[in-house]
Amino acid sequence: MMIQRCHKWRQKRKQYMDQARQTSDEIERERLMQAAEHYGRIVNAEQGKIDSTRAPGDKTPVVDDAPESESAPDDDDAAFPDFITNIK
Repeated sequence: MMIQRCHKWRQKRKQYMDQARQTSDEIERERLMQAAEHYGRIVNAEQGKIDSTRAPGDKTPVVDDAPESESAPDDDDAAFPDFITNIK
């Protein structure tokens, strides 16, 4: 499940970065880049947790076979301040 969350956050980070590259509004671009940076920090922290659960010599990826419906509720923006994600 940790790997699924990490993957979802990587996708979210890429989405924000792609949107930032396509927008011409400088303020919106900065907001999107900050959101992408936030998800980058989350991914790094989660990847550290994943790596710490592996054996020292094990370099094979850990696979979580839990279906998406059994995973944690959608908490993508739970740790992200409302003032950044809800800007209109």
